Order: sequence, then structure tokens, then C-alpha cells
Amino acid sequence: MTPAESRALPAPHPEAATGPDEMVSYRTPGGLFAATAPAEAPAEPEAPTDPDAPSEPVTPSEPAAPSEPAAPAEDVAVADGAEVVPTRARWRRWTRRRQHLAVGGLFLLAALWVTSRIWLDPSGRVASLYTGDPAQVQFFLAHSVRVVLHGEYPFYTEQFNYPDGVNLMANTAVLALGIPMVPVTLLFGPAVSFVVLVTLGLAGTAMAWYLMLSRHLVRTPLAAAVGGWFCGFSPAMLSHASWHPNIISQFLLPFIVWRVLVLTRSRRPVRDGALLALLVTAQAFINEEILLFTALACGVFLLAVLAQEPARWSAAWRPLGIGVVTCTLLAGALLAYPLYVQFAGPMAYHGLSDAVKDYGNDIAAFFAPGSPTLGGNQRANINLAPNYSEENAFFGWSLSMLAIGIVVWLRRELIVRALAVTGLFFAVLSLGERVSWWDRELVSGPWQLLVHLPLLDAVVPTRFGLITSVVIGLLLALAVERAWALRPADRRTVRTLTAAGLAFALLPIAPMPLRMVSRPPVPDFITADRWRAYVGPDQTLVPIPVPSMGNTHGMRWAATTNLDFKIPGGYFLAPRNGNTGDAGRFGGRPSGVGQMLEEVATTGRMPKLDDRQRRRFADELRHWRAAILVLPLRQQNAEPLRRTVEDLVGPGRQELDVWVWDVRALTDRSV
Repeated sequence: MTPAESRALPAPHPEAATGPDEMVSYRTPGGLFAATAPAEAPAEPEAPTDPDAPSEPVTPSEPAAPSEPAAPAEDVAVADGAEVVPTRARWRRWTRRRQHLAVGGLFLLAALWVTSRIWLDPSGRVASLYTGDPAQVQFFLAHSVRVVLHGEYPFYTEQFNYPDGVNLMANTAVLALGIPMVPVTLLFGPAVSFVVLVTLGLAGTAMAWYLMLSRHLVRTPLAAAVGGWFCGFSPAMLSHASWHPNIISQFLLPFIVWRVLVLTRSRRPVRDGALLALLVTAQAFINEEILLFTALACGVFLLAVLAQEPARWSAAWRPLGIGVVTCTLLAGALLAYPLYVQFAGPMAYHGLSDAVKDYGNDIAAFFAPGSPTLGGNQRANINLAPNYSEENAFFGWSLSMLAIGIVVWLRRELIVRALAVTGLFFAVLSLGERVSWWDRELVSGPWQLLVHLPLLDAVVPTRFGLITSVVIGLLLALAVERAWALRPADRRTVRTLTAAGLAFALLPIAPMPLRMVSRPPVPDFITADRWRAYVGPDQTLVPIPVPSMGNTHGMRWAATTNLDFKIPGGYFLAPRNGNTGDAGRFGGRPSGVGQMLEEVATTGRMPKLDDRQRRRFADELRHWRAAILVLPLRQQNAEPLRRTVEDLVGPGRQELDVWVWDVRALTDRSV
């Protein structure tokens, strides 16, 4: 623990004396605008503390609530002899470590349970809907291999959407996840790296919140475990797990939040601001949208605190201001060039595609269990969320009522009121531009007023529900802590009722294994490197159908070779019509031939072609610098596709498990 943290946090026991800069309570988190105690209060000698014991929250006015001893009775029994104290301290430290290991093991087992169906065959199984996102992430993981092994430019690539390329800084290329995973990707392939990231993202996020809560907010291990569990395995996290490891990898967020709170009481704001800047920089290369959410949530929470107790501002504004300025300058310097590439570099776009800009939650979504949970039902959730990968609410009736009950029960606590305001604020924003109830539009939402603001125009509004999920996790931790601290006549009954309430609220949304379906294997023609005889370094391999948002198998082919060949098209965000600075859309420039082949692959109907369409296809092949066209034998509607391509460029030949058309003579510009 840093010196600034030790000043921002109280002693670990209620009876420990406090100095003039802190007062002990269980009501607000340490460092949160802690007020100064009266100067005339005498300071008693500080009680001996265990460096690994959890810190206690502080508040300026409320008395300390009773709590249980930090260790079992057998640990605190004092025997004659001075040597007993260090032995007891060592035992207590070992016990806390064992607690952490046990909780971490539980979270890891839960994450393995959730991802168990993917682990059965990482390369051959994928989420049952929207298979494009896993293929895109695997492509980005392969790009990280090229960055490390070949020194390739990290923020832009021409390996797909050739020759225009893709701005990777504007496409969540997960460099902070992909680069550490390079050994796994090299040894086992990007599909294995993908499932490893999903597993560690769920377990790591839960563990990070548990560690932060147990050290800085609550002292009861069960309270911290419950809060960490929900933050890591909420329905919103499970919804994204099949597709978005960059969104569920939130293990830095608890520490970013804590460092922001530390700044409000820091005596070394420059140093603490620099530490925050390093965390911010790392998170920016995991997911910038989640980083923006964290900043917005911290701002709303602190404003909610100040609105209730404005006097706290006098002690907090100076260290907070210095720390924020330091963080902004350092993080701005570290991220200046990547952000320049993102917003002004090649293939930069401004604003999201219209396809996702108005994604919002239905009000009824907050009272329904998520699809990937014990009580979930995909059919029942139709139209309550934009799609099954964006179920960012779905707490169920029992948990929603429990969260409201917790706020009512603990309404006198400053932190609970501030959390309630924060959670409600972002729940309302998550409704999007149009507020609806069971898919019936009611009124225009407040997001309609914010959607065109800079930075916010790149936000998917339904994801604000992720902030509400974290707020509920913190409320659960506080509720368990307060219930465990009560001392009625029958304490066992209170604890039993608390456990029953948690089971009633959390069991319907207990995580279940993610639903998977089989997907076509990567052709032997690709894995056996037979393509190398045809494709040069400045040429492309064109999968049939051409890669797009709905056909991403070609991206997986390239990823298995660590992007050793280029492909046209793909699934990514880019400016419309390839004009840098335009509004975003999914995919590159429209391809007439690509759309035609995609329609054949979907319907099986062959179009009637004329010479004009053949010339247009030849022009597109030259633009792509195509070397070969590749059609898997097991592709859906493979025979209509084969006959269509033959009508365009002539007969192909079967090689291993694909049809191959060598078009180098047609696309060679020298010829």
C-alpha cells in the first residue's frame, strides 16, 4: 500500500485511533473526500495492524458500526509469552492468502464452466449467433503476432480490406491483450487464444473487484466475494462473453476507480496521477469505450457525493485537480500518436454506423433474466435488447427488487445514495434514443440529446447498462457487509436470511455454459500451405464468398496463418465508401461482385451474367490484386457458387478440399 493510500485509509480496527486527517467508519470508501477531524481531538497511539488486513472506509460524521473480529476465535486467543503475537500475525496473513486463493479458484472454475462448450473444440465451435465477432478478434490476435515477430505497424494493416486497409486503433484491435497472448497464439492458434481471453476476462474481472472491495470497501470476505462475483459474472458480462473479450476484460477498472478516489485525499497527487495515467493507457489498448464509461461513472459518482455534502470539495479539489491534470498530460503524451491515427489517420471515421447508433435497452429488459443464465429464455427476450450479444441489463425481477430494497434500507449512507444515483443515471441513458416498454415506444430518451456530442457519438448506448451492473455488484457487497455486522439476539437467523435472499436474487441469473454451434473447419488447402505456391507478398487470396460482416470464414483462414496472406473485404468499421473522415459503416467500399456472391451463397440462386458484369468483376479482381479465388467444397451452396465463378472467370480445378481459380494472368498489371 502506498503512503498516499495509507493516509486515505483508516486503521483496520474501529478502536484504532485516528489522526487529524481521518476518522473511522464503515459508511464511505476510504479516500472519498474524507473530511478532516476536529483539530482539538487528541490522537491516541495507533493500534498494531496487520498489513494484509482489509482497510476500513471513512466518513466525517457517522459512528463506527460493529463488526466481527477479522480472524477466527482460535487466531486471537492470547497466550503468555511475547512470541505468540508474531506467530498469530503470520497465521492470519496465511489465512487471508488462502482466502484469496480459494475465491480466485472459485471464479476460475465458474469461468471454465461458462466457457466449457468452447473448450471442447476451440477451432470448431463458435457462438450460435453473430459469428463475425469471434473471427474478427482472432484476426486481431494474429495481427499481434506480426507486431511482435515482424515489427509490423500496430495501428493500421493492409492484411484485410486490401488495398484500402483498416484503421486498427478505430477497431479495438486489443493490442494490450493480444501481445501478451502471442506465445499462446503461436503454439495453439488464435482460436485457443480467444477462449483463453474469455475465460481469464470473466475470472480476472471478478477477482479484481473482489480484491479491491476486500481491501478498501468491506471487511467481510463473503461481501467482497459476492460483489466481485456479480461484477464478473453478471448477465451483461455473460452476454458479451461469446463475442467480445475486449469488453469483458475489465480487470483494470477496479484499480482505475480506486486510484481516482485516492486522488481526492492524496498528498502526492503528481505521483498518484502518474500511476492513474499508466492504468488509463493500458486500458485504452484493451477497450476505449469501457475506459470512457469508467471516466463518466467516476464523474457522476463524485458529483453525486458533492451534491450531498458540498463541504467535501474544499479538501478534495486541489489534490484531485493536480492528479487529474498530471494523468491527462502523461496519458495524453503516451496516447497522442495512437489517438491521432485513430481520429485523423488513414481510414479514420467519425461516429458509429447507423446500424448500432440507436441500440438501446427496453425497460422490461431490467426485469428479465439474461439468455445465458439459469432462468433465461432467448425467445422471451426477443426485442428486449438489440441482439443477444448486447443484453446489458437483464437482472431479473428478484435482483431488481433486491437492489431497490438495499437502497431503501441503507439510504442514510452517503455512498449508497451516490451509487444509486450513478446506477439510475446510466440505466436511463442505456434506454437509447427511444424509451420503450415491451418493444412499444413510449417517449424520446435523453440519449437523443447527447448522441451527437464528440466521443459520445461513438458509444453504443445500451452498454451503459454495464455501469449499472457494477453499481448493483457494489450494493450487494455493502448489503452483505451490513447484514453480517448486525448483532441481534439471533445472529445466525439474520445470516441465514441474508444467504437466502442472495440465493433468491442470484440463482435465476446464475451463469450457464455459453451456447455453441459447429463451424466449418479451415480448409486443408490453407493449413497445408498449398496457397503459398500461388500468392505473392503484394497479392491477395480471395475467399468465396468475399469476406464481409456476414461471411468471416476467410478472416479465420488468414488468422490461422498469422496473416501471411492478404484478403479483400472483411468485418470491421471504416468510413463510408473508404473516404477518411466520413461516418462509420461496417465493411469497406461496396463491392458489386461481393454482394452478388453473398446472395448466391445465401439463396443458392444463380444470377444471369452479361459481359458488363464480367468486366466489372475483372476490374475488382485487378483492384484487389487477386492471385487466386478459393471456394471450399463444404461451403453452403458450393455448387451454385462454383458455377457462378466459372461463368465469370472460367473453369477452376479442385485441389485438396477447395476449388481454386488462378487469376494471376487476368490481374497482372504488367500484362
